[in-house]
Amino acid sequence: MASSLGRLSGSRFWSTALGCGSPRPRAWPPGPATGRFCGTPLGGPGSGGARGLGYGPGTGGAGVGGGARRAPWLVAGLAAGLAGVAAASLQHLARAEMVPRTEGVSGVRERADELALRCSSFMAQPVTALSELRARQGDMKTQMELLIMETQAQVCQALAQLDRGANFSVDRWERKEGGGGISCVLQDGHVFEKAGVSISVVHGTLSEEAAKQMRNRGKVFKTKNGQLAFSAMGVSSVIHPKNPHAPTFHFNYRYFEVEEADGSKQWWFGGGCDLTPTYLNQEDAVHFHKTLKDACDQHDPSLYPKFKKWCDDYFIIKHRGERRGIGGIFFDDLDSPSKEDVFHFVQSCARAVVPSYIPLVQKHCNDPFTPQEKQWQQLRRGRC
Repeated sequence: MASSLGRLSGSRFWSTALGCGSPRPRAWPPGPATGRFCGTPLGGPGSGGARGLGYGPGTGGAGVGGGARRAPWLVAGLAAGLAGVAAASLQHLARAEMVPRTEGVSGVRERADELALRCSSFMAQPVTALSELRARQGDMKTQMELLIMETQAQVCQALAQLDRGANFSVDRWERKEGGGGISCVLQDGHVFEKAGVSISVVHGTLSEEAAKQMRNRGKVFKTKNGQLAFSAMGVSSVIHPKNPHAPTFHFNYRYFEVEEADGSKQWWFGGGCDLTPTYLNQEDAVHFHKTLKDACDQHDPSLYPKFKKWCDDYFIIKHRGERRGIGGIFFDDLDSPSKEDVFHFVQSCARAVVPSYIPLVQKHCNDPFTPQEKQWQQLRRGRC
């Protein structure tokens, strides 16, 4: 899907469809990095079980993690993480479970407080104002923005805890036409050479080129004066460890929504993750793919083989006749059986990121290696 959010977060989409964003100061000063995984538990199942997930026409797709790979690295800023606030948040939530919920004004206030507490564990405040998120808590755009913020925080905090030699810089950027994003970058650490985890939450009017790309994939829209309102959001990441025996990792999960002239909406999800080792390790490959299969099987046992094949077929370096790595899962245009079902599937995939990857880096980050092995890592990395 040439205009999916993986491509949306790259320079080509910003320049041709949305217009470039401009950075602005961080909303709040981050504290020291922490290993606490804030927000909802990692690796757990989604709150609903989806069956028969389907996808629309077209087998194209954006490169998983493409946005983080092409966007400029933002290295200015202070370290991220909020250990004290996160701990207080979790304690508050634990106490809240023991208090009967009330209705009316007090019930609304309690839910608002829960939202603020959840957001306090993120790497930065959400792109969308809390007042707007509170006003549309049941809307899919709100649910997805909170999920990608949560995923960014969980991944960054897991990486920082493992590295212990560098912290994430956190930078916000704004898009003139609507929305913005948050880029988190760790560079030159003890374990990671470079790791970026970025989120984008944008909205506005689709450019003619972007609309044409979607029509070429079989999308049919009802427009007014050629205009289409859209919302798009996603999280994308590329992670490069220092040790050549620890694999490179990409992931990207995104949501796109178009509002047509008559007020009806078309929506779809996309994303996936894949692993690129410099040196093949069978145990690592089994662990990675089993974790992804377990996440998919919670919803439908047919999903993993289908999305694994899609990943294998998509991430091919055609002029070399080779695949980028050992694959993973990839999907796009996922729009059935229901919005909630697909969201819960994507939620399970996002929560599988840390348990699928972090144990592999822990296993290999202290492996001995030679200068020749390091050089081969650099050569392989340039082929991705």
